[in-house]
Amino acid sequence: MSERLEPGDTAPAFTLPDADGNEVSLADHKGRKVIVYFYPTALTPGCTKQACDFTDNLAVLATAGYDVIGVSPDKPEKLAKFREQEDLKVTLVSDPSKEVLTAYGAFGEKKLYGKTVTGVIRSTVIVDEEGKVERALYNVKATGHVAKIIKDLGI
Repeated sequence: MSERLEPGDTAPAFTLPDADGNEVSLADHKGRKVIVYFYPTALTPGCTKQACDFTDNLAVLATAGYDVIGVSPDKPEKLAKFREQEDLKVTLVSDPSKEVLTAYGAFGEKKLYGKTVTGVIRSTVIVDEEGKVERALYNVKATGHVAKIIKDLGI
């Protein structure tokens, strides 16, 4: 089980390929707040709902100074298909080694249909302008999560 992040922790640095194979680093966003969300699999109902909710609220979040990065173990080709099929505007990055997922506490044991399995824990980490964890939310629900973040952040 990976360690969960706490407010005040330094957000683990990462550089991962996006849907087009371009490298995206957390460091590229220094000076802006970043919502890094972790989801199990592209092109599944819950993950699609969550990605569409972030896309629908991207302008509101950007205006409030937040960038959004979605992380999953999917390969860039699948992320590209996901983006095209759902007309997503959020940055999606690929972490097939699950190193970043693990570093953020978003990979480990979880309950799925009453069974304990190892996999991606749907999580959201909000990183401040200095690269520190502002909030770390684990085992979040796909539906209604974005609205809750916006409400909790007072946006």
